[in-house]
Amino acid sequence: MKRSTVGAAVVGAATVCAVAALIVNHRMRKSSKWARAMAILGEFEEKCGTPDAKLKQVADAMTVEMHAGLASEGGSKLKMLITYVDNLPTGDEAGVFYALDLGGTNFRVLRVQLGGKDGGIIHQEFAEASIPPSLMVGTSDALFDYIAAELAKFVAEEEEKFHQPLGKQRELGFTFSFPVMQTSINSGTIMRWTKGFSIDDAVGQDVVGELEKAMKRKGVDMRVSALVNDTVGTLAGGKYTHKDVAVAVILGTGTNAAYVERVQAIPKWHGPVPKSGEMVINMEWGNFRSSHLPLTEYDHALDNESLNPGEQIFEKMTSGMYLGEILRRVLLRVAEEAGVFGDEVPPKLKNPFVLRTPDMSAMHHDSSSDLRVVGDKLKDILEISNTSLKTRKLVVELCNIVATRGARLAAAGVLGILKKMGSDTPRQGGPEKTVVAMDGGLYEHYTEYRMVLENSLKELLGEESATSIIFVHSNDGSGIGAALLAASHSMYLEDES
Repeated sequence: MKRSTVGAAVVGAATVCAVAALIVNHRMRKSSKWARAMAILGEFEEKCGTPDAKLKQVADAMTVEMHAGLASEGGSKLKMLITYVDNLPTGDEAGVFYALDLGGTNFRVLRVQLGGKDGGIIHQEFAEASIPPSLMVGTSDALFDYIAAELAKFVAEEEEKFHQPLGKQRELGFTFSFPVMQTSINSGTIMRWTKGFSIDDAVGQDVVGELEKAMKRKGVDMRVSALVNDTVGTLAGGKYTHKDVAVAVILGTGTNAAYVERVQAIPKWHGPVPKSGEMVINMEWGNFRSSHLPLTEYDHALDNESLNPGEQIFEKMTSGMYLGEILRRVLLRVAEEAGVFGDEVPPKLKNPFVLRTPDMSAMHHDSSSDLRVVGDKLKDILEISNTSLKTRKLVVELCNIVATRGARLAAAGVLGILKKMGSDTPRQGGPEKTVVAMDGGLYEHYTEYRMVLENSLKELLGEESATSIIFVHSNDGSGIGAALLAASHSMYLEDES
């Protein structure tokens, strides 16, 4: 009897020891996995580092590339496209102007009434239409006839007070967001189609000529007075309300910048010197790259698997299309090597671009004590349930690293432009302020990104110079900006003056 009791006690003790060992083992395994997660985070943070000294190198490299791109076509990764915009709005423009914004599968037509000196924008209205899929792969005539017919409808509904005086043609600013080789303020050759369009007989044609022929066929009496890019439109919209605007930056799905350059500083410009002595340059800065950019293995993998490997490297580090995807790639590695989301890697986490930047922004801005938004996003998008607070904090930290790097690099890009313009130091006798017009959903809605960008530029410029640089939000460059450029390049300006 005693022997059996002793035996049972021994077995019981052995069981307790085994369970204890299992718990210790499990804890050790968990602890080593968490240590691995922390190691991945630490390594990523280090490789994404953007100390001020590095950002100044990036800014200097941007300035060098700008010089090279202005010197000759193909001389730089930056295209530095001549826009033929030599007259930005002054705020004195008056009259009714139209805009057509063809940016993808939807297009808009706008009517904007300008009130002249101190009058501002008195009235604006727009109509939107989607392009039937069959017209995206049809003929040039079919596409532009459809657009002109919608424009005709919009003009037909025009109230009498918006009618042009007798003998005066309506004028239109045309935002065409596809690759174009611009040949004058109101002409440009279609180089290729993107965004699901493929209209072969339009390639090599003047896009303004194609639109004007269609307008004639549809009985629309209208002249295209400016062919514009949305970034240049943002610059125009900013300049209309702030006379010291000289730079525009779009940070949205993609990113780009435009600025005002002295014609004498553009060696590749062989045309006459405009009255203003200035020319707006569309940088296409998304394609900037430099050995100073803090690229990681995740960036290289994203680039290699993209539709345009080796291109748009700066855009892939700074813009809304890619920030969420960089975060997903780091989370996937943490899941695979550290098992922070359980023993199985969540299948959804393997899907490219499943994590969008607006979702990353929502997680980054989560201020609840239990990071509920982070938990909900992980559950709803990636089907990861029951995450610990520790894991949610890790996700927020990764959001912060990705967004901070992107915003600080964008700030370095702006510094590069200011250096090229000589606006990075206080000037004697020059304009006291340089205003940077900003637009794009990333800048507008990702508060943390915007704050890091603006604060980083101030740090880089130093206290004295920082006071002369101001950021303003210039909305709808592709719409209102295009109408303003139609006004500042109106064929009737000479008559009025």
